[in-house]
Formats: sequence, C-alpha cells, structure tokens
Amino acid sequence: MASCWYIMVVVVMSMVSRPVAGTAEVMSHVTAHFGKSLEECREESGLSPEILEEFQHFWSEDFEVVHRELGCALICMSNKFSLMEDDARMHHVNMHDYIKSFPKGELLSAKMVELIHNCEQEYDDIKDDCSRVVKVAACFKLSAKDEGIAPEVAMIEAVLEKY
Repeated sequence: MASCWYIMVVVVMSMVSRPVAGTAEVMSHVTAHFGKSLEECREESGLSPEILEEFQHFWSEDFEVVHRELGCALICMSNKFSLMEDDARMHHVNMHDYIKSFPKGELLSAKMVELIHNCEQEYDDIKDDCSRVVKVAACFKLSAKDEGIAPEVAMIEAVLEKY
C-alpha cells in the first residue's frame, strides 16, 4: 500500500466521485507487491510477530492500524520503493509512477496520491515520523474504503504469487 500504506499501500482519478471499475483490483496488486517488503522491515521497525501476522490482513475490518511500530515498518517499506521523501512524507511523483507500474494502475494513481496527501495534511503536526505515518495509514484505509477502492483480502491473496 502506502504507503500502504502507505501501505500502503492504496486509487482512481481525483475528479471522479464514484468508484471506477477495477480500482480495487489494482489496489490488490499494489498491496501484494508492497507487502512483500514487510518481512525485510520487521526487525528494523521493531514490529512484533503478532502485529506482523495481523498486518497481513491490513484491509480487513478487524485490523486496527494503531501501533507505532507499524508506522516505522511502513516507512521502511516505502523507502524500499523510494515512495517517501527524507521527511517521511509521500514522494508524489514516485508514488504515481509506482502505482502506474501495475496493470491498470493509471486508474488508481491520482486518487491514491490524493487520499494519502489529504491524510498527511490532516496529521502534519505529529512530529514523530512513525506515529504520524501510522495515523496517515489508518486515515488512508478509511478513505479508500469510503471511496470503494479498498480490496477484499481474497483479492490480495489471489495476486500474491505474482510478486
């Protein structure tokens, strides 16, 4: 994600107010690919095995994006793909390019960058990078669900082997 965050990972053209067909599918590809770097970042971020296991279900209703260590992991993961600036905020151009690199990614790129940017502005006053990024990720998850672009967990599992 996003960036899942930021995770990730995350989304449609910014001028479209209703979901565009296929964007949740694109988001599943972005999430699966982005998530592959999680294990590499687990130790560096101090993410416990329990939270790591839960994170596999980032998009499920039950998963709460609240742990500071998760924010640290998202920063690490984003840095693997050059998706953040030095100040741990999204690199807009690189994020656009990253999302566009997936099949039909152009459908999601502008909307995802817009949603992440809006969430970053909402939490810009938080000085600790890991704490800020986890808040941004939680905000992004809710925004993506509201926009109808969040993937189902089964969609992500279906594309995991491609990455």
